[in-house]
Amino acid sequence: MRDKKTLYLLDRVFIVLMMMIIMLLIAFLHVMSSAISTRTYIFLSIYTVFLGGIFYLSYEWIYKPYKESNKVLRLFHEGYIFKGVFRLRVPFNHESALAFQKFKEIIDTKELIESSKKHAEYLALQNQINPHFLYNTLEGIRSEALIEGVDSIANMTEALATFFRYTISNVDKLVSLEDEIANVENYYKIQKFRFEEKLDFQVDFQGDIDKETLKARIPKLTLQPIFENAIFHGVERKMGKGILILKVIGTGKRLIITISDNGVGIEEERLSILNKKLRGASLEHMKEDKHEGGIALLNVSNRIKLIFGDEYGLYVYSKLGAGTDVEITIPLIMD
Repeated sequence: MRDKKTLYLLDRVFIVLMMMIIMLLIAFLHVMSSAISTRTYIFLSIYTVFLGGIFYLSYEWIYKPYKESNKVLRLFHEGYIFKGVFRLRVPFNHESALAFQKFKEIIDTKELIESSKKHAEYLALQNQINPHFLYNTLEGIRSEALIEGVDSIANMTEALATFFRYTISNVDKLVSLEDEIANVENYYKIQKFRFEEKLDFQVDFQGDIDKETLKARIPKLTLQPIFENAIFHGVERKMGKGILILKVIGTGKRLIITISDNGVGIEEERLSILNKKLRGASLEHMKEDKHEGGIALLNVSNRIKLIFGDEYGLYVYSKLGAGTDVEITIPLIMD
């Protein structure tokens, strides 16, 4: 809840209006009770200064907060921010503040219900495909492959078991950047069996990246869905060798991760529409993406925004025929 001492916008308007009325009454009484003299000019000069102060107070105290609140509401309407609308510096009045607080509680409740529903669906899936049964089966296949001397099947099975183990467990947790990169490298091994020499993967650390930075916390399964998207929508559709590059830049306060491919690229109009959706946090976009199936760019970006805030998320740079860069921006969190 907001501080009880907060003066709402309508309260400020009322105070300024009362000050204006008092000033006008003082001026009227002075003019009625005295003739024009030097004292009158002094009074008018002081009066003008006070009047200018009231106008300045009106601008700083009322007009600027009003414009700021209008801007926040407009950005919310256009889908550029979501939870930022609940951080109005000066609400219009006490009732509107209470309404926004209630709206926030409803949204949080809806998210909680959705999370519970997804968790229930996940548990149902877990019961249908027991992870230990899956791991043991894959390990049995790997052992048989090693006995028969088929190393390629043994390696593929080991990579697949590792990938499933990472994907299924503790999906709602923040993990280290190092673990996410290791999962991407393992995912690359799996895809390598399919694409063979057509696919190449590189990791490029830039700036002040050290072992400590690799311990930075990021949402689990942030990188792999973007690599999957790059492979199936970029690299697979092009002739020749596909190259995937993961770049990590640490800026002290932010972690910027860029996933690049030399695939077919994205048309300018389609890219503009995609980035407009990524900049916002619209629930409609999330619903549209859900119907398409899988964990796509919009879901990853919306998850980042819901966890860290509207200023974080994904942005895509692309040129048709030249490839695509997906830039992920998140706060640098070490704990």
